Amino acid sequence: MTRELTGKRPHFRPARPAINIYRIMILIGMILAAIWLLTSVQRGVVKPLFLPTPTPTRTADSFIQEAEAYFQAGKLDDPDPPPPAAPRYDAIDTYQRALAIDPQNALVWARLARIQTYSSSLLSNDTSRLQRLQEAKDSIDKALALDPENSTVRAIRAFVLDWLASNPLIGDDQRAEYLTEAQNEALQAYQLDQGNALALAFYAEVLLDQQNWSQAEQYAAQAVASQPDSMDAHRVYATVLEATGQYNSAIKEYLKAADINPNLTFLYVYIGRNYLGLRLYERALEYYAKAANINSQLGIRNPIPNIEIAKTYAQKGEFFIAARNAERALSYDPTNANTYGQLGIIYIKARNYEGAMPVLKCAVKGCTAEENEIANTLVDEGMLEQSSAVEGLQLSNLTVAYYYVEYGTVLAFLSRPNQDYCPEARQILSEVSANYSSDSILMSIVEDSLGICKRLYASPGQALTTYTPEVPTTTPAPEVTITP
Repeated sequence: MTRELTGKRPHFRPARPAINIYRIMILIGMILAAIWLLTSVQRGVVKPLFLPTPTPTRTADSFIQEAEAYFQAGKLDDPDPPPPAAPRYDAIDTYQRALAIDPQNALVWARLARIQTYSSSLLSNDTSRLQRLQEAKDSIDKALALDPENSTVRAIRAFVLDWLASNPLIGDDQRAEYLTEAQNEALQAYQLDQGNALALAFYAEVLLDQQNWSQAEQYAAQAVASQPDSMDAHRVYATVLEATGQYNSAIKEYLKAADINPNLTFLYVYIGRNYLGLRLYERALEYYAKAANINSQLGIRNPIPNIEIAKTYAQKGEFFIAARNAERALSYDPTNANTYGQLGIIYIKARNYEGAMPVLKCAVKGCTAEENEIANTLVDEGMLEQSSAVEGLQLSNLTVAYYYVEYGTVLAFLSRPNQDYCPEARQILSEVSANYSSDSILMSIVEDSLGICKRLYASPGQALTTYTPEVPTTTPAPEVTITP
């Protein structure tokens, strides 16, 4: 039987799929994209995924912990050297780095304000201390705005305002206003948290500055009893005891504070100051030297310990070593007019009046780098890299007034008929008279110094060889106030 074939023609090999033009175009596009991506990675235009970042991202907490470590180490404020040297980090700028990440953290602002306030004690003139305290006030005001119900923020604000009120450049009215505000802040801090030892301690410090001696001692003792591991509480209690002449007890409290924070050099300066009150010079020198050694180990160029060492040796009558320590202090901070004043007083006590005159000029009137004789000498000795100009001190407190008086006295004493410094001496002494006429000691020195010039002018034709000036009268210089 014959069959007819119908339908599709039979295939004797596998059928090929039809060509899909769209699929081909997609594949070509993917290939071109892969080539472009590879080329871009090689050129650095595109970064591969999951590469580590060049600088690890840090949290605010890590900066806070680092700042506390700097505080424990005693590096409150370590100014950066001039470029291109690398910056030196410290507690203040590390807290500021934390706040750059977390600017709404009230407690960090408060901690920054506390350290800024304490760091002002490491500065050696009223102007720089005032600037630092104003920075502290700005910080604590930000903390208060962020968290007005925080007891610690209120307590630290009382502390900042109290130290700010004690700066000599603050007027009497402003001082009274700051103290009243500080008292209110401390009381409010205590009301918010009656277990807050900082509130008690800083309230005691405000009472001390308001001359409420017995109440200040009472609250300071309560603060120490409430929190015996608080450096602030022991420091305030010691300050109160020192102010009331209880030097041995004050030393014990400062030592307890130093046991808690052993690298805070200002505590050792305070201990030395109390030993000076007991006339124990060697013990005072021991603690001043300890402060200087800690600064040296930390790489901090702080002149205050060396200034205190110089003053102590001067009181002992050892003027050469006193002068060398004052010069060392100058090498740490060659623009500090207060150090020039201290060095000038040491020269006067050593009867080196010619050396005292240019040094006191830098302290009182200021001087250019070329006029700065002592700095140029230190450059020659390798203690300084270059001489510096110095801005004179404002007549803002008794210590500075003493520099003015002694500068005027030296000018009068060194005047001769053919080298007359008396016009300048009169100008300097008149400034002191205008501002401190009620101070009998200063006025007696002013009168004696003006008398030298009067006697010089009484014999205008007197020959230089027959003119014999009197040795100027000196009195013990007032102690430089290191803390409010």
